[in-house]
Amino acid sequence: MSFVASVFKERQVSILHCSFCRQVLCTRGMKAELLGGTDEEMFSTDIPPTDSVDLVGSCYYFKACQCKLKNIACLRCGNEVGYHVVAPCYPCLLSCNNGHLWMFHSQFVFSKNRMDKSGMYTLLWKDLSDTDEKHEGMLGLHEDEHEVYLR
Repeated sequence: MSFVASVFKERQVSILHCSFCRQVLCTRGMKAELLGGTDEEMFSTDIPPTDSVDLVGSCYYFKACQCKLKNIACLRCGNEVGYHVVAPCYPCLLSCNNGHLWMFHSQFVFSKNRMDKSGMYTLLWKDLSDTDEKHEGMLGLHEDEHEVYLR
């Protein structure tokens, strides 16, 4: 079960796509606020998107803190789209955080709001179940997005 602090519960859930090949990378995305103090716009997710990305390259450390990171790339096209926090540093663990360790750079992904089961309202994190991403993802995708997800 993923922990989501109350400040994050009203955030919208996003479907994240690779900007290079349009592959669905994640159906549980959230617009991120980085703890390391950077102004870069990013998205994050709480469940490892192992069916759509893989770890690439060597580990490195974030400039603003001592979190250990490793880049992630789209499995479909091979382009790097973000990074995984392999080992959060102690100060980041102590700060208010959403527990998301998979980060996506906004210049390498695009997002769409994920709709609730009725299709009328954007799904919020407080309404998202803690089931695995595969099952959860298929519930919120429209027919055209469902096709891309299955490729």
